[in-house]
Amino acid sequence: MTFIPYLYFDGSSEAAMDFYAETFDADEVVKMRFKEAPPDIGMEQSDKIMYSHIKKGDWLLMSNDMAEGMPYQPQAGVSVAHHAKSVEEAKARYDKLCDGGMVIMPFEKQFFSAGFGMCKDKFGTHWMIMVADETS
Repeated sequence: MTFIPYLYFDGSSEAAMDFYAETFDADEVVKMRFKEAPPDIGMEQSDKIMYSHIKKGDWLLMSNDMAEGMPYQPQAGVSVAHHAKSVEEAKARYDKLCDGGMVIMPFEKQFFSAGFGMCKDKFGTHWMIMVADETS
């Protein structure tokens, strides 16, 4: 079973996903704008993102901007967890995600991981960055 994080934004999906693609060195970036939908289905004809994903290996992160008239609620009560292959990789990604955001838990060695930290990035997404399977 696979779970895929799907993030909602209020107009900043493109900037967020470009930032995440760079941060996580994505192999694939896909963006579809509302104006690309067939006009006869009544979707807004804007440059906002109707669907987006980034892919790296076998993991995927998806997002979109809320359509006109749809209520937007900022992300809360959930974090996207990411397992990096090394402490150096995890720390570099954590630092980049924290830049312009807010540190929730500093990145450091934990009893369950050689490196773990939590933050809320500049787009409002909560992250848990850790080292995948190194022992503490």
